[in-house]
Amino acid sequence: MLRFLVRRTLLGVFVLWVITVLTFTLFYVAPNNVAQTLAGRQATPQVVAAISKRLGLDQPLWKQYVDFVWHALHGNLGYDYYYQLPVTHIIATALPVTLSLVLGAAVIWLLLGVTNGVLSAVYPRSLVDRGLTTFAIFFYSFPSFVLGLVLLYFLYYRLTLSGFDWFPPGSYAPLSAGVGPWLQHMILPWITLALVLAATYTRLTRGSMLAVLGEDYIRTARSKGISESRVVLRHGLRSALTPVVTQFGIDLGQLIGGVVVTETVFSLPGIGKTNIDALTRQDLPVIVGTVMLASAAVVVANILVDVGYAFLDPRVRLH
Repeated sequence: MLRFLVRRTLLGVFVLWVITVLTFTLFYVAPNNVAQTLAGRQATPQVVAAISKRLGLDQPLWKQYVDFVWHALHGNLGYDYYYQLPVTHIIATALPVTLSLVLGAAVIWLLLGVTNGVLSAVYPRSLVDRGLTTFAIFFYSFPSFVLGLVLLYFLYYRLTLSGFDWFPPGSYAPLSAGVGPWLQHMILPWITLALVLAATYTRLTRGSMLAVLGEDYIRTARSKGISESRVVLRHGLRSALTPVVTQFGIDLGQLIGGVVVTETVFSLPGIGKTNIDALTRQDLPVIVGTVMLASAAVVVANILVDVGYAFLDPRVRLH
C-alpha cells in the first residue's frame, strides 16, 4: 500500500508539473499583452514598459516559469495582476463556496442515483424500472443551466410573488452567517447539480447491479437462505459499487476545480467563476493557481478511488 501511494503521489506531482508547463505555454502563445490591457489603450509605451517590469513580464518565459515554480514550492502562487492580491488568498476565498456546492450536491446525487439504480436492478423491466429509467434519461438530457433557471423561476420568482420568500435569487451565505442562511442559499444549486449527475449514477448502478446479481455467488447466497435484502445490499451492492466509485472520483475531482455553469447561474463566487474571470482578464497567476487546484483535486480523487477499491473488493490488491 505504501509503495502504491508513493508511486501515485510522484506520478501526480509529475502531472501537475506538465500542466503548469502547458498552461504557461498556452498563455504566452495566445496573442495578448497583459501590460497593455492593464495600462489602457491611451497609455504610453513607457507606462506599458513600467507595468511589464513591475509584474515581471519583461523577463524571458523560462525565467518567469522558474520563478513561479520556486515560489510555488514555498507556498506562494504569486499575486493577482489587477488588485495585487495573493493567489492563495483568492483561492482560499473561493474554495469554500465550491466545496459547499460540490460536497452537498454529492450527498444528494449519490443517495438518489445509487438508490434508484438498485431499485431498477432489483425490479428489472417493471413499472418502477421504467419510471426511474425515464427519470434518468430526462435529467441526463437536461442542460444544467436550463434546470437552474427553471428552479429559480418557480421556486424563487413565483414563490416570492406569492409571498413565500423561501429561496434567494442567488449569491452565497457562508457558514459563519448561520446554518440556516447557508442552507437556504445552497439548496437550489444542490438540486440543480445533483439531479443532472444522479441520472448518470442511476444508469451506472443499474447496469452494474444487473451484472452482479447474475453471478454464481449471488445464486449460492440465495440458495443458502440468506435474506434478499442482505444478498442485494451486502453481497451485490458492494461489488457493484466499483464503477460507481470510479465515476464519483472523476466527478468530484473535476467539480472541485470549478462548477462553472451552476456557479454562474446562481451567482456563486466559487473556483469556476474565479477562473472564468481570470481567463477573461488574462490574469496568469490566478489561471495557473486554479488550474493547479483542479489538477491536484483530480489526482487526489483518483488515488482515493484506487484505495477504495481494496476495501470494496477483497480481490483487488494494491502493489
